[in-house]
Amino acid sequence: MNLRSPRTLRSIAIAVVSIGIVILALSGFLAPLSRVVLSPLVSVQTWFSSRFQALQALVSSPRDVTVLTQRNAELEAEVANMQTQIIELQQQLGEFQILSALLDFARAYPEYEYTGASVIGRDPSPFVKYIHINRGSDDGIRRGMPVVTQQGLVGRVAQTTASAALVQLVTDPGTSINVRLEPERVEGVISGSITGDVSLDFIPQEATVEPGDLVVTSGLGGNFPANILIGQVTSVRSQDFDLFQSASIQPVVDFEKLEIVLVITNFQPVDISPLIPLEGNP
Repeated sequence: MNLRSPRTLRSIAIAVVSIGIVILALSGFLAPLSRVVLSPLVSVQTWFSSRFQALQALVSSPRDVTVLTQRNAELEAEVANMQTQIIELQQQLGEFQILSALLDFARAYPEYEYTGASVIGRDPSPFVKYIHINRGSDDGIRRGMPVVTQQGLVGRVAQTTASAALVQLVTDPGTSINVRLEPERVEGVISGSITGDVSLDFIPQEATVEPGDLVVTSGLGGNFPANILIGQVTSVRSQDFDLFQSASIQPVVDFEKLEIVLVITNFQPVDISPLIPLEGNP
């Protein structure tokens, strides 16, 4: 082989240069040169990569928005459903608490028989205080039967139909109930008013009446059973020259929030009007 031929010399030169480049690269001498050469290439690659990702996001974004919108609608529907269930559970809990309290009342007065009824309406007239219940004569409800809640006396049945009844509240202007004050056992008569306030009249002048005294039915007159709570005395009005004292009463029943009541069905009011002497008769 002829070592001096041009091809052989060129091959040897290429090999020597390659080896030199490798040695220089391994030694780190070519790092500045590589950065100069590769930096433009990296910039170009980064630019193309960012544009590709933007294009990919642009193509896929409508589909992602649709999926997110659908998922958002599903979540809103689930939240609405859960809110409805919470409201229903709260209503059931409220009804359970009311029924439990009514049961406690019935146990406290075992001598009476009861029919439960829901309040289905209120008289719109500002001059009377009545409620409508969903039990009537077909359910054994009769005129004059007392109506109570777990707090105390509501009123009495004024009128009935086959499936409903009208209840006169203790706050009605036409109400007149014989009561007794505790603990002094003083008797009087309460009456309602157009404003819904309840007053206690015909309290003997010598009686001691204090705010906070309890007011219960006395049973006199035969219209209501005895010892059913009505309210508390809030203030007393007394003048030395008056024959009787009077007082304001706060009923224990919240008539604006009545939902369920009990009708005492085995109490029959007594009509004593024929026994009351007429004025002018001897």
